[in-house]
Amino acid sequence: MRTPLSRPVVSTRTLTPVNAGPVELPDPQRLVHLQFRRFAGCPVCNLHLRSVIRRHAEIEAAGVREVMLFHSPADELREHVADLPVAVVADPDKRLYREFGVEAGRRALLDPRAWLPIVRAVLTGVWHVLRGRERLPASTPHGGRLGLPADFLVASDGRIVAFNYGRHAYDQWSVDTLLTLVAAHRRMPDRP
Repeated sequence: MRTPLSRPVVSTRTLTPVNAGPVELPDPQRLVHLQFRRFAGCPVCNLHLRSVIRRHAEIEAAGVREVMLFHSPADELREHVADLPVAVVADPDKRLYREFGVEAGRRALLDPRAWLPIVRAVLTGVWHVLRGRERLPASTPHGGRLGLPADFLVASDGRIVAFNYGRHAYDQWSVDTLLTLVAAHRRMPDRP
């Protein structure tokens, strides 16, 4: 089984989102759902993002802060996420991707389990672009198109209490899965 990082604790740092003020990782007051996404404007990422945004109040009520990373430059990313209620961080050099062991590979798009979500994402994305709600991604995204998603649930003491390395472009936690993991963590007697 693949394990995150070389150690199971995230070192303290301050992240600088493109759409909000600084974010402490770990957050001393609540859990952090750290999501590694692909590139700015990625239709598959946007499909997932919309599901998270629809239930953002529910996620916050569960004591979770959403932090999303993209491997796009800040200026490019800012155009796509300026009005989102979650912290969005640019990591164009993929430093955090490497630190957390988040990979890229052809299986991101070639895995048959990703095909239906990709088709749905492209169709939905085109509709949103035509209505002026979203922007098209760059024709050649910084960092490439073959990134794989990853999810980490980070406790206030920095421990990674749950994680998922995506096997294809749409293999990430649903909001229901996230809330189930949060509830399970809260039931643990030794949680911080």
